[in-house]
Amino acid sequence: MVFSTHLFLFVFLPLFLAVYYLLPFKARSAWILFASYAFYGWWRVDFLGLFFAVTLWSFIWGKRIASAPTQAIAKRALIIGMIGNFASLGYFKYFNFGLENLNAILQVLGSRPISLWQVILPIGISFYVFQAVSYLIDVYRKDVEAADNFWDFSAFIALFPQLIAGPILRYKDLVDQFKSRSHTMEKFSEGSMRFMMGFCKKVLIADAISPVVDLTLFHATPTMADAWLGAFVYTLQIFFDFSGYSDMAIGLGLMLGFRFKENFNHPYISRSIGEFWRRWHMSLSGWLREYLYYPLGGNRHGQYRTYFNAATVMILIGIWHGADWTFVIYGCIHSALVIRERHWIYTGRWKERPAIIGIASTMFFVILARVLFVSPDIFTAINVYKGILGFYGLGLSSFVAWQISNFQIFMIVFATVFVYAAPAWLKLLDSHKQKSQLQHSFLVLMPLFVLAIAKLSAQAFSPFLYFNF
Repeated sequence: MVFSTHLFLFVFLPLFLAVYYLLPFKARSAWILFASYAFYGWWRVDFLGLFFAVTLWSFIWGKRIASAPTQAIAKRALIIGMIGNFASLGYFKYFNFGLENLNAILQVLGSRPISLWQVILPIGISFYVFQAVSYLIDVYRKDVEAADNFWDFSAFIALFPQLIAGPILRYKDLVDQFKSRSHTMEKFSEGSMRFMMGFCKKVLIADAISPVVDLTLFHATPTMADAWLGAFVYTLQIFFDFSGYSDMAIGLGLMLGFRFKENFNHPYISRSIGEFWRRWHMSLSGWLREYLYYPLGGNRHGQYRTYFNAATVMILIGIWHGADWTFVIYGCIHSALVIRERHWIYTGRWKERPAIIGIASTMFFVILARVLFVSPDIFTAINVYKGILGFYGLGLSSFVAWQISNFQIFMIVFATVFVYAAPAWLKLLDSHKQKSQLQHSFLVLMPLFVLAIAKLSAQAFSPFLYFNF
């Protein structure tokens, strides 16, 4: 099931909230769990077994880690628990990729390719496996006690607001909220507006400009103008699509009394690639920083070890997003850029640049790397890069020009202005807080939300981009 559907908006969500608020507090985790399994099972019922297995496995091994009589036994239990979770992620996400590359090598060697089954990727597996693994590590570190209540733990793993595409939650951040959380009209109203904002981002902006990406990037001979326009528009689309989902997830969480951590902090105003990854998909970059970068040593063991640690994180960010060489190269590009910045800092060559120059240079590399993100394979990406370099001409092609509507042009301009004006606007609001601010925001959002619902009725189904990851 998807947030941006009539089924969710007018059937699932009202029914869920009605029952949720009628139930006593102690029964709400069980209802969250049941509803979340129904939400996930709407896609494929058979993958609920895997979902439950990951949950049960993590709950059992969390208990074993906590009850281990020695640190060595606890560490062994942690390793077994992590191997089980990562094995499920590795099989379902990377089996096909591994088999394809093995067959390519066999063909080069003159051997017959191996014919095996194709594995279907379960939606959201990257997110809920990372949540389960972080729980085991936190129990091992004694940052949190092992879960005693299986219903609460299962509801944490399954929370439908963030189940499909994050943000990646950590048990230690929510355990107290499962035990006690407030349900106020103010929090519910804040959540409703946050949900409406995300819904409008997705339907009114991301979905409106997405056809431009298909037009410009995925024909045989994109010109320089076609390719740059497509790469830029995709950079806007993926931001409004993914941050829109995160807004909806955070908003739904507030409606249930939970307060999730933010997942975006205006990433396109970043002045460096390092800053970009501190602002984009913060739950993923924060997860890898805490559970990989710091355990590897962070920046505590000298210049070259820091380069290695940072490069490892960036490459894994690329691989986490997908099983294809495009994502491997995407991670390598960001790895090289981060190492370059670190090197300049170590050698004293790093200088604070004027904001506009820092933002422009960072966005230049972000946009170029997004070509790998959007391309279904490496050959498509190469073709787009040829277009970017002008191999197929310079100006906007007639094939593209006559198909882009005035509305799409307006939304591209609006999205661009929003990305760079929103931080200053929100800062101004924070400095002039008024009691009527909530009502004013509602008066602006409600008509846009109604318009988005109307647009949803007229357009084809458009899943969130991060469902693929």
